[in-house]
Amino acid sequence: MTNSVALMPPVVCLNLQDAQNTIQRAGVFFSRSKDATGAGRKQILDRNWIVVAQTPAPGTPFTEGEAVLSVVKYGEPNPC
Repeated sequence: MTNSVALMPPVVCLNLQDAQNTIQRAGVFFSRSKDATGAGRKQILDRNWIVVAQTPAPGTPFTEGEAVLSVVKYGEPNPC
């Protein structure tokens, strides 16, 4: 597997599955997600979560594993 470098797309306010698909279309396969509430909940059904923050910022070069998406469950308070 090669270490592709791509530009981070904007994914805030997408559901987690769509965000992951968008990152993969940009050329990077592996991204990570974390519970933005700090409760440490696992994201089992990606479509039930919404991205509320992303690292790196849109337009920033990134590679495998560098994308970190902070998420909350749909229905929870969020800026979207």
